Amino acid sequence: MQLSIGNAPCSWGVEFADDPRNPAWTHVLNEAKAAGYTGIELGPLGYMPEDPAILGPALQKRDLTLIGGVLFRPFHDPAQWDAVRDAALRTCRALKAHQAKRLVLIDSISPRRAPTAGRSAEAERLRGADRAGFLKRIEAVARLGTEEFGLQVTMHAHAAGFVEFEDELEDVLAAIEPALLGVCLDTGHCEYAGFDPVAFYRKHSERITYLHFKDVDSAVRRRAIESRTGFYDACAAGLFCNLGEGVVDFRALKAALIAANFTGWATIEQDRDPKGERSTLADATANLKFLKKNGLA
Repeated sequence: MQLSIGNAPCSWGVEFADDPRNPAWTHVLNEAKAAGYTGIELGPLGYMPEDPAILGPALQKRDLTLIGGVLFRPFHDPAQWDAVRDAALRTCRALKAHQAKRLVLIDSISPRRAPTAGRSAEAERLRGADRAGFLKRIEAVARLGTEEFGLQVTMHAHAAGFVEFEDELEDVLAAIEPALLGVCLDTGHCEYAGFDPVAFYRKHSERITYLHFKDVDSAVRRRAIESRTGFYDACAAGLFCNLGEGVVDFRALKAALIAANFTGWATIEQDRDPKGERSTLADATANLKFLKKNGLA
């Protein structure tokens, strides 16, 4: 096993590029560097400069590698397909400009699914033509990323989207060939959705090429699901605690990664309120320290 560890703008509360509460992108890079990271994700499209002549030197100055980028868009909504496709193209271009290799696809939060986040038995599933169109759109972006830009494209399960639960992620993997689409395994979203990230990794290790490390406060998770709290409100309430302080079994995950001889990047994503009281630098530093102490960095 050989892991390189990065971080992502969402650990500084950056979920949407146009949120006026966001810290400056240079602040995120500065703190990632100060905390000891060697890699950073792109964050939401439009947050970091799309001009490589601006972002490239800023990354180089801080000895940071651009690991990849997330396309967090409503694949479930055919009416927004043109905008999704445009965002995919822009993201692919931005990644290629910096020799980043990873494009992560996430079906964004749907009002139809938000009330049942974390509640698999109650959640609506896509059926028939809706499901077929959904899978077709995911495959089209996966093909764009792999065949036109040479990227490693992965699917990421996310709370309150239409790929949240284990059966939905399995459905996507069964429908789209491995050469086009792998998995970005997010330990926190697995736990939120009620399935074991370590067991899923063992089952699908050949298709899991990228990792997102989160830990989950079980008490916050329980309250959020019971009260049907919105996902971002749960994040602001401390859903994603520091690594090692929650329910994710990182010792077992390490053993599974060693057994599969995993080599690649793992990115910490500690989603939070951008104006939260906790120190982002302190948490970023503590999370990397935990991984190093436990042989995961």
